[in-house]
Amino acid sequence: MNRSPALLALLLLSGCALQPVEEPVKPAEPELPVETPASPEAEITYETLPGREADAVATMRAAPAPAAPRIDAGTGPGDERALIARGYVRIGRGHMPYALVPADREADARAVALRQGQEAAADVAVVTATDDGWVADYYVRFKLLFGATFRDLRAEEKASFGVSGGVVIGKVVGGTPASRANLIGGDAVLAVDSRAFANRAEFQELLKASAGRAVTLTIVRNGETLSRVVQLGAWSAAAKD
Repeated sequence: MNRSPALLALLLLSGCALQPVEEPVKPAEPELPVETPASPEAEITYETLPGREADAVATMRAAPAPAAPRIDAGTGPGDERALIARGYVRIGRGHMPYALVPADREADARAVALRQGQEAAADVAVVTATDDGWVADYYVRFKLLFGATFRDLRAEEKASFGVSGGVVIGKVVGGTPASRANLIGGDAVLAVDSRAFANRAEFQELLKASAGRAVTLTIVRNGETLSRVVQLGAWSAAAKD
């Protein structure tokens, strides 16, 4: 059957109209990572010293924690020595980078130290400007069993004193039993109530066993043998003096 050119054209146009029009597929846009801004507060840090956790400090402090710590301006290495002489012990340190607390904003640094000191139940906070930021050291006044550090006698010291054991006093905390007994750094302790002991661990056990009462220490100072009566404080399992 013959079809006219006009009819063929009409059929072709109708066929084209029936075909769906496909739109070009757009490429998927890559997902961009969501950036979460870092919290500046996360970089203001506080570090508790070993053995100075809240529970330990609570058992050793000389008085209840204040509502807020006293804030002092740091002046140098003598700050800690002066506080130790008055019976204070450092419990922690905070750091505030200048990027967050500028060097010319001391009031802001003191405000951060006040908040950290309240959280740490500190008695005193010493705020110091350093090369890379503000540093805040936190102190609590302790009520100690003895109040001094000590180490084992060295071999040459044992030979010099003619003993097999003993300890040498190191740092003495002011206002403590050791301080009130006039013990000083460098004193060699050779006996407790005339009882010799082998080393620092045994010396500490003797002190713990006599907690709350007076003991007589036999010491050597500058070559002279002396006796010192120490009225020991109450001991708790958290105390490590």
